[in-house]
Amino acid sequence: MVKDGIWYGLGLSVVAAVLWVLTGVPWLIVPPLALAIFALWFFRDPERNIPTGPGLIVSPADGVVTEAEWIETTAGGRLRVSIFLNVFNVHVNRVPISGTVTVVDYRKGAFVNAGRPSSAIENEQTMIVIAGEECEVSFKQIAGLIARRIVCNLKEGDQVTRGQRMGMIKFGSRCDVLMPAEASLQVKIGTRVIGGVTVLGSLDGGHGDN
Repeated sequence: MVKDGIWYGLGLSVVAAVLWVLTGVPWLIVPPLALAIFALWFFRDPERNIPTGPGLIVSPADGVVTEAEWIETTAGGRLRVSIFLNVFNVHVNRVPISGTVTVVDYRKGAFVNAGRPSSAIENEQTMIVIAGEECEVSFKQIAGLIARRIVCNLKEGDQVTRGQRMGMIKFGSRCDVLMPAEASLQVKIGTRVIGGVTVLGSLDGGHGDN
């Protein structure tokens, strides 16, 4: 569990205890206790079986694929996969490939609905670029309408491994991934993905072994 969940859970439990001492009314403590339980559940951080094998690019987040398309960028063609996270998804983010972190770029912005394509440009976000042995992959942590804090534990020069925990986006949010154009896309719009587990793309057409 992410430590934030423990602090939220303890704080709300204290509120419930104070209400009980001051009022003795059972139903008054139900809302803070329910919120404490939700906080503990929301900040869960389950262990994951990371796929093995060369050329695999795994999802950095849990959620649903809302875009999966080829796009043109200033650096050439890329495959873009956009993942929408609702409040019921695990919000711990993971690294899509092994390699060296070359860019960590945080940008302030708005907090519009993360389901809107424009959120990838307008919203508060952190972009991370990882240079691996076989390819370079970039991904964005994008804040949403409710999310107000992006946590990124990476810095430029860090050596990372596929599926490694790297931060989180609190509450509803979005994550965009840019992969090489030659990668074989393994997901489509509507696919439910699991961070660190689901293969988004492969450079050799494989799916890997869990």
